[in-house]
Amino acid sequence: MYGTFVFVHVVSAVLSIGPLFLLMPTIKRLRNADPLTEKAYLTVINVIIRLVMHAGHLLVISGALLLLIGPWPWFTSWVIATLAILLLSGVFLSTGFTRVLRRYHLPDSNKAEILTILTRTSWIYIGLMLIMLWLMVQKPMLW
Repeated sequence: MYGTFVFVHVVSAVLSIGPLFLLMPTIKRLRNADPLTEKAYLTVINVIIRLVMHAGHLLVISGALLLLIGPWPWFTSWVIATLAILLLSGVFLSTGFTRVLRRYHLPDSNKAEILTILTRTSWIYIGLMLIMLWLMVQKPMLW
C-alpha cells in the first residue's frame, strides 16, 4: 500500500510541475496573437493551471497519507519546511495566476505587462515546486 501512495505522490508531483513549462512558449505566442488565437491560448493556459491545481490537491492528499502510514513524523524539519512552502505556493498559485488572468480582458489592461507578470509568476511557482521536490527527495535535516 505504501508503494502505491509513493507512486501516486510522484506522479502528482510531476503533473504539478511539468505542465508549467508549457506556459512559457504559450505566453510567448500569446504576445503576438490575433483575438481568435488569443482566446485559444488563454484556454490552454487555463487548462494548464487547472491541471496543476488538481495535481497539487492529489499531491497534498497522497503526501498526507504517506506521513500517516510512513516512517517520517510530521515534525521532521524537512516536512515542516515542505508544508510551509506548500502553503506559500497555494496562496501564490491562486493569487498569481487567477487574479492576473482575470485582468487580461479588462478594457484598460496592459496585456504586455500582464503577460510579463504571468511569466514571472510561472518561474517563481516552478522554483517553489522544485524546492519542495528537493525537500521531499533529499529529506535534509534543517534543524
